[in-house]
Amino acid sequence: VQLVESGGGMVQPGGSLRLSCAASGFTFSNYDMTWVRQAPGKGPEWVSTINTAGGSTDYADSVKGRFTISRHNAKNTLYLQMNSLKPEDTALYYCARGGKTARKRWGQGTQVTVSS
Repeated sequence: VQLVESGGGMVQPGGSLRLSCAASGFTFSNYDMTWVRQAPGKGPEWVSTINTAGGSTDYADSVKGRFTISRHNAKNTLYLQMNSLKPEDTALYYCARGGKTARKRWGQGTQVTVSS
């Protein structure tokens, strides 16, 4: 299993970023996929999950209405569009294979820093 996250960076409050997760080594379209984040000194926090076909999504209350998860099965890629970013969104973001309880980190993750 390989999951390679990208798209993070530093952004001002209110800004936007689009994260990507390139998957390989398994049949991507067979798995629900999840975004998880981990802030310094804190445990992993579930952010969002999408089902295999992309027709069903779920979000943590803290990001609902601001983040959008999507996937492109033909490209084996998972996305997270993040709008109206807040300082409390600062964390290492990573994608996980599986549903809402998935937490195993296969890749390096991508750092998101929201600061003025």
